Amino acid sequence: MTVFVSRDKINSGFTSKVQRLADQNLMACYQCGKCSAGCPMAAYMDVPPNQMIRLAQLGMEDELLDSEAIWLCVSCMTCNTRCPKGVRIAELIESMRQIQLRARQDHLQAEKISAADLRAIPPIALIGSMRKFTS
Repeated sequence: MTVFVSRDKINSGFTSKVQRLADQNLMACYQCGKCSAGCPMAAYMDVPPNQMIRLAQLGMEDELLDSEAIWLCVSCMTCNTRCPKGVRIAELIESMRQIQLRARQDHLQAEKISAADLRAIPPIALIGSMRKFTS
């Protein structure tokens, strides 16, 4: 992934919006990578947790919100317990999902789920997915 940094992006307000929603100081992260090393989903993410935080620090809104990684976080809080600076990374990722959902950018298109899949999916999984992936 190639990332171009500019002053416009850094000062876009995205960073402060993420911090405000998560009630966290993004800038406390110094990229030690312990969150990514312990994340059980990092191997499946296009952007690991520490890099998501770095993109948010740099105001790279489009690159971050277009990534699959924000939807793959299972909120297991392993990253939170491993962070030496006490940054609650899971809450930061949740705030990124909220920004996307508040813009009506649902990750799950319920109307595209086939009837056969609806019968096969356990109801609790469907309800949980609707809560997490739709606005």
